[in-house]
Amino acid sequence: MSTRRAIAGLFLSAAAFVGLVASEGYEPVAKPPVAGDVPTNGFGSTGSDIKLGDKTDPVRALVRALKDADQFQLAVQRCVKVPMHQHEFDAAVRLAYNIGPTAFCSSTVVKRFNVQDYTGACDAFRMWIKFKGQTVKGLVNRREREYRLCMGEAT
Repeated sequence: MSTRRAIAGLFLSAAAFVGLVASEGYEPVAKPPVAGDVPTNGFGSTGSDIKLGDKTDPVRALVRALKDADQFQLAVQRCVKVPMHQHEFDAAVRLAYNIGPTAFCSSTVVKRFNVQDYTGACDAFRMWIKFKGQTVKGLVNRREREYRLCMGEAT
């Protein structure tokens, strides 16, 4: 079993990045992924520079996803104060990418990591399955994959 390392020394693994973009799926034209959500394009990219109907191609979308992932990696490094295994860090970045840095940093996931309740932190991933109060099957499936990654069971 690998040892936990200081958070500052961890970076999103290539395997986790591939899993992230696979979970997001590719969308060449910006549209809300579910009714009432903000428009996303590429591999789940959002931001004030993405407007409904904007177009991208796979190469630009991957470059943007890498840039976006770097921002969420920094949020995990800023908010989690304890050593982590690589797989825990990868799962945390994937969650932050999907829910945003503010929600991630104030989450039960972070609170549990920071008291070194690693199993509890991984369990808390499963709380993030709703959009506007409704359970979304795609989020249930995604959180289960992230939970398993966090627990070191899958990549």
